[in-house]
Amino acid sequence: MNIKAAIIILMVSAFTIRSSAWIYPEHRDITLLAIQKLDPDRRLLLDKLWAQARTGNEYRLSEAVADVTLNEKPQYLDYAAWSAIGGDHSISPENMVYNILKTDWILKVADVAARLKNGIVAAKNKSEIEAELRNSDLRFLRADPEYISRAGANYGHFMLARPEVNISASDYFYSCYREGADLNLIGLYTNFHTSALLKASRLATEILTPEQRSELALAALADEAFALHFLEDGFSAGHVAGIWGNAAVRKGTHDYYDEHGLDVITWNGDRLVLMGDAYMRPGDAEIASNIVLLSLQQLLDAAQGKNQPAVFNFREGVFMADTFNTSAAITMPVQSSVPDYLDLYYEILINTPVPGLASGSGEIPRFRSEIGPFIGIAPSASISELSGGFVKSQTSRGAIPSLEFAVHFGLGTDGVLNKSGDGLVFLDLGWRLDGASTIKIKPDREYSEFGSILSAIPSREALFARIRLPFYVIPGDLLIAGPVLLLLSPETFNKMVVTASQGGLVPWQSGIITSVGRFQFMLGREVGVYFYGVVNGADALLVPDERWETGDISLISLRSTKLNFPFLEYRLIRTFSSKQSASLLMQLYTEVDIPGKVTMKLPANVEPVELKPIWSLGIKLGFDWRYYYSNK
Repeated sequence: MNIKAAIIILMVSAFTIRSSAWIYPEHRDITLLAIQKLDPDRRLLLDKLWAQARTGNEYRLSEAVADVTLNEKPQYLDYAAWSAIGGDHSISPENMVYNILKTDWILKVADVAARLKNGIVAAKNKSEIEAELRNSDLRFLRADPEYISRAGANYGHFMLARPEVNISASDYFYSCYREGADLNLIGLYTNFHTSALLKASRLATEILTPEQRSELALAALADEAFALHFLEDGFSAGHVAGIWGNAAVRKGTHDYYDEHGLDVITWNGDRLVLMGDAYMRPGDAEIASNIVLLSLQQLLDAAQGKNQPAVFNFREGVFMADTFNTSAAITMPVQSSVPDYLDLYYEILINTPVPGLASGSGEIPRFRSEIGPFIGIAPSASISELSGGFVKSQTSRGAIPSLEFAVHFGLGTDGVLNKSGDGLVFLDLGWRLDGASTIKIKPDREYSEFGSILSAIPSREALFARIRLPFYVIPGDLLIAGPVLLLLSPETFNKMVVTASQGGLVPWQSGIITSVGRFQFMLGREVGVYFYGVVNGADALLVPDERWETGDISLISLRSTKLNFPFLEYRLIRTFSSKQSASLLMQLYTEVDIPGKVTMKLPANVEPVELKPIWSLGIKLGFDWRYYYSNK
């Protein structure tokens, strides 16, 4: 096995982490609430724009702009779903329109989202929520292979950290949407909301054919829905903490505050406790929907000729949705804001949470996800039940206690999608000490009176190596197929790696989160190889040998190789940290000790005694400590 190749492969996938905020059904619920809160006149106008946008697209778009009857296996999509599709399942408003109208997989995504919502509603605790997320993420990935890479490609779903404590709201907002600013959710919201307002204003002021009006209404609604996705992200706890740190710190901080909540204050002075994806409470949806309502009101007012800008920055005859690619860009584009709209931006953004400070004095605690290269130690203790001894006549069952100490070298990619994921890659190099077996040379009662001296397997030492790799279908397939696919089909490669990290094509190796810890079936994902008889030379064993008239015990020296296959692992739910991780783990494993070269000592110069492999079943209690490198 080429561990270096494996690390390179998994390192690529380490940066395709899910960093979306609200999950699909939460985005849709927020937008649905906002639409329902529109006053009658604006609601009538929205219905009119929706009817225009539906012209020619009735096969895919629902008759109602917000259809509360849509559930599992939907045949149509309503406008409330667009904000969920934007950002996470599309890279631009234009791409979103294409995916909604021209692809079949988008209906599968909507079905997965509906099933996820129903599952979360029925969930009784966090463990069941995590199980629903695990299942839905795998379904999303099958329906939409690019689901992971879009959100993980940049910082666009996060707020920029405040550079200083006394920055004003206006200065902060400008720092977000100015040309060249790092991509961020405030800037992206402003960019696409501006595009939507300009298109809506054209609807109110230009003489258009019915076809042009339909195209422009569709484009304006698409730009606004895409903008709303990022505005809604601004009320998810993990996205308000502020951008800084590497991918692992961003991911860990995001996950921690989404689950545990964050106490914030908005720019206008309101205090809130925010939660994050999959943990949205009714009050959270209510707060976010009130701000989304303001944005929709501005769009509809523009469509009635209000708040007209002095200059329209559009080429004549352009009726398409915005094409700015949020997945490829790293900075804000030119003209992401319009001076005439500054008051409109302020009316909405003043209600958003104040983000955390950048690195330094006053920063909120940051936490690290299990992502990136690490070094660590892994001491453990285990006990194995043996099927017998090396000699065929030794069939009594017994036990051997063991102690191990290993040094970890690896790459953490745990939790790429959720807590159930496991992209962990490592190589362990270590030392093992076995106690003497409880099995004696012979089952005769008198042999037990001599303690460990006459044990069938004496105390031994071994050097070992242990490797852990996820796999797609069969163990080791990433090493064989990965490099080829990376060159020929990066999309297929990305799907293969992420699927492997989520338990494989048949996801029976996905982690199972419970209230007491994390369980995972893992046969084939990890293997240890132990070399006995290399520390102090070949091990000496007394073995029964009935070939000689002068006695029935021989003295031999032996080197053997033991293969260790863990098949079930339990870990306590880890605590968050910034540079280190430590956890207790328990593994059930099976082993086979394969005898190697046998040398006869007494009697000498005779044919070696015939030996057999020893199978065993055991349990290991270990401590896994890791120190991660790049933490800047």
